[in-house]
Amino acid sequence: MTDTSAPTFSQASDDTLPATQPARKKRFRLRWTTWIALAAVILAGTLLYRTLSGYSLDEIVSSIRSVPAARLGAAAAFMAASYLTLTLFDYLGLRYAGHRLPWRRAALASFTALSLGHSIGFAGISSGAIRYRFYARWGLNVEDVAKVVLFSGLTVALGLMSLGGIALLIHPGGAAELTGLASATVLAAGLGLLLLVAGYLAASAFVTRPLTIRTWTFRMPALKLALAQVGVGALNFALVAACLHQAIAGFAAVPYMSVATAYVTANTAALMAHVPGGLGVIEATVLHMIPGANLIGAVLIFRFVYFLVPLPIGVASLVASEYLVRRR
Repeated sequence: MTDTSAPTFSQASDDTLPATQPARKKRFRLRWTTWIALAAVILAGTLLYRTLSGYSLDEIVSSIRSVPAARLGAAAAFMAASYLTLTLFDYLGLRYAGHRLPWRRAALASFTALSLGHSIGFAGISSGAIRYRFYARWGLNVEDVAKVVLFSGLTVALGLMSLGGIALLIHPGGAAELTGLASATVLAAGLGLLLLVAGYLAASAFVTRPLTIRTWTFRMPALKLALAQVGVGALNFALVAACLHQAIAGFAAVPYMSVATAYVTANTAALMAHVPGGLGVIEATVLHMIPGANLIGAVLIFRFVYFLVPLPIGVASLVASEYLVRRR
């Protein structure tokens, strides 16, 4: 992989492929990438139906009506801020891969891919395929897209470790109750997470030689880029936790830090298991915050705002982009 100092690669136009590429390969490439786009749209629609079919219309309407409009508005604002922050994952990843595409292109590819990938599950794979659909038109090859996806995944891990470490050190009691571990163990885990982040930043500052794993050769990102990774990664999880907090606060008064601690603790297990849409994470967090309460309200509000609202927008974005490319 290349550093941020890597030269800018030449970029293909949105509607053309290199003239030297055989027409047969071009047709094949358009064929299988089109199938990826079509499969993503169908799967997204299926997930939307399955998610909503688990609840009756009365439950959905009553849950939304029971939450004050100010809470719903705040949850929607935090959701939008989170997806805006996620676009920076791709923007920084493109810099790392040596491509200086404008932010608007990174934002389009990132939002479309992640609004679908969050619900599909295995976001690195599902969103990576959709990202390739966009970035291949703008001059990136498979290796370049892989760099962007891996960089974004690492940003997620760094953000989770950063916010998780801080939350465990500030509020160890909540994590201890949620996990059943001793407070000393929770504090040690929080410190360990922050040390891992610090080690990554140190490696970015002092490791200058390329690292080779089998046939892959890559460089650590520059310290400035690594710091940006940690910052935007932690900010994204803080915004998601804030969105969940607003949903929970519509039913019970709970402090934000308690929600953030429970969320990042439960989310670690979901990421390790590649759970689609954080299934079980939100339920575990809400159950911990409101013991014995009916979970339907808070869970529905959060899933509706953070997952279901962006999902059809992402599908529309993908369909519209495919239509425009076909017309060209």
